[in-house]
Amino acid sequence: MNSAFYSTTIAVHTGRRETVKDLTGDCEAFLAAHGARDGLLNVFVPHATAGIAVIETGAGSDEDLLDALADLLPRTDRWRHQHGSTGHGRDHVLPALIAPHATLPVISGRIALGTWQSVLLVDTNRDNPDRTVRLSFLG
Repeated sequence: MNSAFYSTTIAVHTGRRETVKDLTGDCEAFLAAHGARDGLLNVFVPHATAGIAVIETGAGSDEDLLDALADLLPRTDRWRHQHGSTGHGRDHVLPALIAPHATLPVISGRIALGTWQSVLLVDTNRDNPDRTVRLSFLG
């Protein structure tokens, strides 16, 4: 059995507000560029204040996710981690709730997502407008 491993990074501009950014197209383009067939795609954000989620988008779920995070992790000065803008400490707790990675099956060159699922970068850190995301395929 021959195995292949491909990895790259992509730059993602998230701006200075909390955001959910759809990476599904970037992931599919990466797989297509390498002729990936069957295997695993790992999506990893090497930042202490961002995560990767697999949920529905476009029907309000992305805004609902940000609202839920605001309820769970309020942007106040209560956090011990005090550098950055007010409430920045909550951004450092985010990866405990939304992991900084997701590993997804790839079948016949396509990510085996459910009908409404998308691969998303979740970034609540308003102090860092640019992110790097690593895409790795093992097949």
